[in-house]
Amino acid sequence: MNFKIEENELITSIKYLSNILNRYYDKNVIILIDEYDVPLQNAYVNDYYDIAKEYMGQFYAATIKNNIYAEKTVLTGVSRIAKESIFSDLNNISVYTVMNKEYADDFGITSDEIDKIIDDYEIEDKKENVKLWYDGYRMGNVENIYNPWSVLNYIKYNELRQYWVNTISNDLIKMILEKSFAVKEKLERMLNGEEVEVQINLETILKDVEKNEDNVWGLFVQTGYLKVTETVDVISSIYKVKIPNLEIKHLFEQITREWFSNRVPGNTLNDILNDLINLRLEEYEEKFEMLVKEVVSYMDVGENVAENFYHAFVLGMLVNLKDNYYVRSNRESGLGRYDIMLEPKEKDNNAFIMEFKVYRENREKDINETLKNAKQQIENKGYETELKSRGYYNITKIVYAFNGKNVKLEWYK
Repeated sequence: MNFKIEENELITSIKYLSNILNRYYDKNVIILIDEYDVPLQNAYVNDYYDIAKEYMGQFYAATIKNNIYAEKTVLTGVSRIAKESIFSDLNNISVYTVMNKEYADDFGITSDEIDKIIDDYEIEDKKENVKLWYDGYRMGNVENIYNPWSVLNYIKYNELRQYWVNTISNDLIKMILEKSFAVKEKLERMLNGEEVEVQINLETILKDVEKNEDNVWGLFVQTGYLKVTETVDVISSIYKVKIPNLEIKHLFEQITREWFSNRVPGNTLNDILNDLINLRLEEYEEKFEMLVKEVVSYMDVGENVAENFYHAFVLGMLVNLKDNYYVRSNRESGLGRYDIMLEPKEKDNNAFIMEFKVYRENREKDINETLKNAKQQIENKGYETELKSRGYYNITKIVYAFNGKNVKLEWYK
């Protein structure tokens, strides 16, 4: 039987169902709506946000505000509903985020609950792996919150893999990382185990998420892709964040690999990295120059984001060395912070310090002077101090000077 549902019927559908339940049970209903903002996320990514916002505004007005049969409505999502214009007409809204103490232990499985699960299913020998993969969240003042969906699926399938991140669309995250290389650079540092200090805005609505960095970090914290580890300045909303567990880390690594695989053909990247670690540096420079010219657009390297872009670009390349190297970024050593350090897991292998500089016409006469300034910074700040203190002496220092798509390298011991 074919029939057509009018748009108005969809908008008033929950109100109509509430009416039926009210008449049958003689009491008002409680409405539970999970992931209320997913339609808006999809609309934003696919460029019909304004249309979806108007429709969803009418839907929620009928469902919540103008629904006399509703006792209470509970919504879950990652956008602050009080700020989202689809709820502009609603009153008496209470908002609880992952930063609030209220209901903090209701966002996931607590450490006491995981202990009971481990005992009930007799998997004590798997407890540490479950923790590494699915623990790591902090909700309000409660530490060690586990992702419930991932834990339950692990119990079901008895296999450590990504469960939760494969149930949601990552298109919005990919879009953000494509456009913001300042965000990408900090994320690369987190992939290497660092905690990074950022400003977080939890008031962001979807259409504003790409306007500045603090909106992005707010979204990542709200969605569970990052964990707040320390409050630096609560008034300025500055916090330290990190990747919470292996499930999320593998997702970000996958997105980074996809970013490069979409731009770098064949085995080009592996060839470049092999040249680097084996000190075939003339070949490395030649291939790296070609890669920059082929992959990087002038829009990517506008003057205001150039150094962040190149830093993130090279860090993304070096992720593929993680089996044999510790890749560190923006860490203190000597009297300053180096850009990138490659510390080999085997002491006899080659270690590297990398410094990036962008040629500024009003500051330097040519790109060679840019290289000279980068070398002076490495030496004056003593960036090799950290490596030498841990017994590494096969240290190669590489300076990169960029001018648009043009790049020049110099290396020395």
